[in-house]
Amino acid sequence: MSTPKIKSAVEDMVKPFLDEHGFELVDVEYVKEGSNWFLRVYVDKEGGIDIDECGRISEYLSERLDANDPIPEAYFLEVSSPGAERPLKKPEDVAKSVGKHVFVTTYEPIGGLKEFEGTLASFDGEEVVIEIGKKKHAIPYAKVASARLAILF
Repeated sequence: MSTPKIKSAVEDMVKPFLDEHGFELVDVEYVKEGSNWFLRVYVDKEGGIDIDECGRISEYLSERLDANDPIPEAYFLEVSSPGAERPLKKPEDVAKSVGKHVFVTTYEPIGGLKEFEGTLASFDGEEVVIEIGKKKHAIPYAKVASARLAILF
């Protein structure tokens, strides 16, 4: 099974449990690091998620994975919080982050820059506006390579 199909199958297995218990699926990764495969599931909820909740989700998902067996090779399952610098994978994630400090990279330079760190001033589904100091940078959403929350030091 291909990596996108594995990710989709895992999402389908875990999403009903997460929805029922008030959790949000942030991301699913299936990656090879060295000689080992890792299935990483990032989950969050309002106010944050704790280790016991990650354990419950891991147990639930592990049972479903054993029963459905969508992954042919051996792998390590990790269920965790996305962390303080949470990735903003979906347009909904970006929209919920207006007013927060973010770090955005683009596929190509916009106004001579490919990296932007500042306050997410607005997002209308088509354009991300980041305020850096007193200057606002408008970035077409289609040109955003990655976006995440950023910690201000």
